[in-house]
Amino acid sequence: MSIITISRGSYSGGKEVAEKLAKKLGYKCISREILLKASEEFNIPEIKLIRAIHDAPSILERFTYGKERYVAYIRAALLKQVQQDNIVYHGLAGHFLLQGIPHLLKVRILADLEDRVAEEMRRVEISADKARDLIKKDDEERRKWSLQLYGADPWDPMLYDLVIHLNSITVADAVDLISQAVKLPGFQTTPQSQALLDELALGAQIQAVLVEQFPDVKVSAKDGEVMVNIKGVIDQEELAAQVKRIAKRTAGVQVEVKVIIGPEIAID
Repeated sequence: MSIITISRGSYSGGKEVAEKLAKKLGYKCISREILLKASEEFNIPEIKLIRAIHDAPSILERFTYGKERYVAYIRAALLKQVQQDNIVYHGLAGHFLLQGIPHLLKVRILADLEDRVAEEMRRVEISADKARDLIKKDDEERRKWSLQLYGADPWDPMLYDLVIHLNSITVADAVDLISQAVKLPGFQTTPQSQALLDELALGAQIQAVLVEQFPDVKVSAKDGEVMVNIKGVIDQEELAAQVKRIAKRTAGVQVEVKVIIGPEIAID
């Protein structure tokens, strides 16, 4: 029992790999469903969520944390979904949004540019030059997005457990490779890894509620304690009470709250 993310560029064959892999394993295959759930739960238009995980941040958004707010909503919805286990997710940024889950297999699917161009031409009936320009622009937007929000290039193979180039390796071969890799002991759900996932999901749910008021908030949960990191001077007692109310309402749990005021620090 595991979680698998399939990262890919547009028209790279990753969607087909994900769908056939899920069918082979008997897993649930998800992508856009997460945006719909986030849109419904947090009352945000889907188009804004799509832009948040696709377009590179504008200068204004870098100062107003515009994308961070929407990404927090998507991450909360995705973590909540994968708590069910046995999931193949092929939406954007899964390898970033699900960081920290031990039983997560991160896969990158690559394809030659000209093969991608031919596929886009077939699907949308445009010229080769137009298709090539659109694919290159899309790739660059995703690269800028990843670098701005996570400081990492999505084409960096170190981000993934398995990188597959669909050239001499077919879609069927890729599905077989991934289905074998996910059986390895390191990608199996354990009570400890599930508990860690549950803590990540709880922290993400609380962060998604707080982010509208505190756009730079960082939240984590560990051993029944929720840690909230917010820059600036605020009423710590009131914030702690607010977080407890949110945790009770969103997750049905009682928690202890630790508020950290001042320069942002990393929270694992």
